[in-house]
Amino acid sequence: MGQRRRERTSVRGERLEPAVPVGTDARVRARVLEQVHAQYLSGVLVREAPRPVISESWQRVLGAGMDPGRARECGLLGSRELAHRRRATRATRLAQVLPTLRASLVAIAEQACNIMVVADGDGRVLWREGDCGVRAWADRLGFVPGSNWREDAVGTNAIGTALVVGRPVQVYSAEHFLVSHHPWTCSAAPVRDPRSGVVLGAVDLSGPVSTVHPSTLALAMTAARLAETELRHAHRWELERLRAVAAGVLAGCRGRALVTDAHGWVAATAGVAPVDRVLLPEALPGACWLPAFGACIAEPVPGGWLIRLDAAESPGPAEVVLDLRGSGPAWLEVSGVGGSWRQRLTPRHAEVLFVLACHPGGRSAVELAEDLFGDAGRAVTVRAEMSRLRRHFAGVLAHRPYRFAESVVVRVEMPVDGPPLSASRAPAVRCYH
Repeated sequence: MGQRRRERTSVRGERLEPAVPVGTDARVRARVLEQVHAQYLSGVLVREAPRPVISESWQRVLGAGMDPGRARECGLLGSRELAHRRRATRATRLAQVLPTLRASLVAIAEQACNIMVVADGDGRVLWREGDCGVRAWADRLGFVPGSNWREDAVGTNAIGTALVVGRPVQVYSAEHFLVSHHPWTCSAAPVRDPRSGVVLGAVDLSGPVSTVHPSTLALAMTAARLAETELRHAHRWELERLRAVAAGVLAGCRGRALVTDAHGWVAATAGVAPVDRVLLPEALPGACWLPAFGACIAEPVPGGWLIRLDAAESPGPAEVVLDLRGSGPAWLEVSGVGGSWRQRLTPRHAEVLFVLACHPGGRSAVELAEDLFGDAGRAVTVRAEMSRLRRHFAGVLAHRPYRFAESVVVRVEMPVDGPPLSASRAPAVRCYH
């Protein structure tokens, strides 16, 4: 059998890849996957490769030295430890949306002979509800509250793999790395904190292989998005409360200033064009440097920070790290006397910054268009992208020509197997693996 074309569905702009596409005989697919699993792990050339998300996970797990015959001993959390973890900062946000997740999934899980599981960002199972028979079966597997479901603990699985790749994942039968998990099918979607973009955890639907269905993945993802929407509404309410504080604070300020919450979301401004968010350094309060405004002074206010923009000049960023090592999004990390911060990059912005790092002398819009698109006529597109980048990274990037500012030291961290971007340029920067 050759590599079959996978059916993909889309929910709210996200592409979903069910493990067993509509019209495929699930039992036949399970038998094929058993053969693929056995051959892949024995080093035999397989006639049908696993899906990319599965094969990449298997490679990570094998690289960690896992045995497909048994899980690693990672320790089950005791009742006190579990209660403490449920009260942890990020888990508290999950607890806040737990009623929404229950209302969305528990009744469906029970009817479909599944269980709903909510895990934190470390892969620890915090809550588990659903069909009592499946819960008893999960008990025997060790799939219980307090257990560790990261990839490096139990191999490829929907919760652990979704937390690694940052998107919804369905894992069916022998796509699980551990043989003991082959009788299961599971679908999980990460839940992100809309304030910071940090993954709080994952919501999962799991059950016997006979219950596999493409819609299960969409259900898990929809429940995760509903939870994020509720968190977003809660955040807006928090900002409204902060605005009440900000009005009095800004009234007594001379010069330009703004009030943000702890994550940099702007509640109110004075003398500044409205912006949604600013990137805050880790070292607050005191003198700091913001990529959008330069030298500032941060002072604490109830629920956030007062940022005074007309501050005495302070040193700008000293070092920029373009982190391209992971299989997920790229990051730009900036550090200096005024603190440090990191920003997730889109694939296009990562490519632009990589090209600029390779050319310390700078590139014109025409040259960047040729570098990025192989078409010098797309200079207008490049100028628009650079305008967005320079708004975010003022002081880090210069123009005429476009380049990294001379005041910063640039490092590029890339995968050990070579550059992550298709560029034939020889980097003119220091690259660390």
